[in-house]
Amino acid sequence: MPSPCRRPGRRVLFLLLALLLPSPPPARAPAPPGPAATLLQALGLPDAHRGAPTPRPVPPVMWRLFRHRDPQEARAGPRRTPQGTTLRPCHMEELGVAGNIVRHISDRGAPTRPPEPAWASGQCPEWTVVFDLSAVEPAERPSRARLEMRFATAAAEEPAGWELSVTQAAEGAVAGPVLLRQVVPPLTVPVRAELLGAAWAHNASAPRSLRLALALRPRVPAACAHLAEASLLLVTLDPRLCHPLARPRREAEPSVGGSPGGACRTRRLYVSFREVGWHRWVIAPRGFLANYCQGQCSLPAALSGPGGSPPLNHAVLRALMHAAAPGAAGLPCCVPARLSPISVLFFDNSDNVVLRHYEDMVVDECGCR
Repeated sequence: MPSPCRRPGRRVLFLLLALLLPSPPPARAPAPPGPAATLLQALGLPDAHRGAPTPRPVPPVMWRLFRHRDPQEARAGPRRTPQGTTLRPCHMEELGVAGNIVRHISDRGAPTRPPEPAWASGQCPEWTVVFDLSAVEPAERPSRARLEMRFATAAAEEPAGWELSVTQAAEGAVAGPVLLRQVVPPLTVPVRAELLGAAWAHNASAPRSLRLALALRPRVPAACAHLAEASLLLVTLDPRLCHPLARPRREAEPSVGGSPGGACRTRRLYVSFREVGWHRWVIAPRGFLANYCQGQCSLPAALSGPGGSPPLNHAVLRALMHAAAPGAAGLPCCVPARLSPISVLFFDNSDNVVLRHYEDMVVDECGCR
C-alpha cells in the first residue's frame, strides 16, 4: 500500500509555493498554464512576452533593506545586526515601521515635464510629480510613504535654507489643498517628506495614483533650484503574509540525498528562479533552498535524534499502535517542524523596484506529526 507521506514532485512544490504568494488583480488576458506562469502572476510580474524590464539602477536603500532582511545575505556579508538579535516578523527595523512589502516608485511625471526656463528670484517654478500606486493591493496597509527629492542649484552660494510645500495637484487651474510645509536644509543631501497622514489617512488603503505639486523657494532672495529627481518609498503591511510566530533560520544545512526509507529528516531542494522564468525580473536572490521533508516515522525513527525536532506525543502513540497492530492505525507523517522566511527583490509591472518578505518559505527542520 503506498505511503500517504510520499515525496512531492517538483511541479507540485512550485504550485504550493505559488499558493503561498498573494493573488494579483485579474489580468486582461488569461495567463498560459504551468507553474512558471502561476508564480509570475502571484508576484505581479507580466507574462513572458513583455520581455526584460527597462534598465534601471537599484536604489541603495532597497539593497540595504534586502541585505538586512535576507538570512543568506546576513550570513555571507558583514553582520548588520548585533549577535543574537532576532528580526521581528512583519517589521522593517531599518525604517522603524511595521511592514513586509517595500516599493521604490519612480516619478511618472518627469518625462512629460517641460524644460525649465531661467526664473527670476522669488519666481521659482512648481513641479508636478505623479506616482502610480495601482499595484498596491487593497489588503495592504501603508505604514510609511516617504517622498524623496533631489534638487540642484546653479547659484554660486546656496542660501541658508529653503521652504518646501507639497500640494495636492488638481486638474485645471484650481489649486488643490496644501498637504505640508517644511523647512529643508541646504540641498547637498536628498530632501525627504513623510506623506502618510497628509496625502491620505493612516490605516487607509493607498490611492490608485498620487499627483503632487512641489514648490521649493529660498527663505532669502536667491536663485531657484531645479528638481533633478523625485521618488516615493512606500512601505505596506500585508497581513496575509504575516506570521507573528515565525522563528529565525537555523545555520545547519539540510541533508543532501539519502534513501527515502531512512528516518524523517530535511532533504535539500534548491529552487532556481531561472528555471521558472524569473531571472529577467528577479534582482536577488538567484534562488533559494526550499527543501522538503521525507523519511519514515515508524519506531524508532519516530523518536527524534540529537538536535532534531521533538515529536508530538500523538505521533509517538500512533507509531506504537502501528508497531503493535499495523492495521489499527496509520503511521504519522514526516512534515515541516520549523520554517523560515525569504526576501525577494524584483521589478514589478511598472518597472518599480519591490522588496517582498515571505514567511514560512524554507523548511529548516522536519518531524513526525
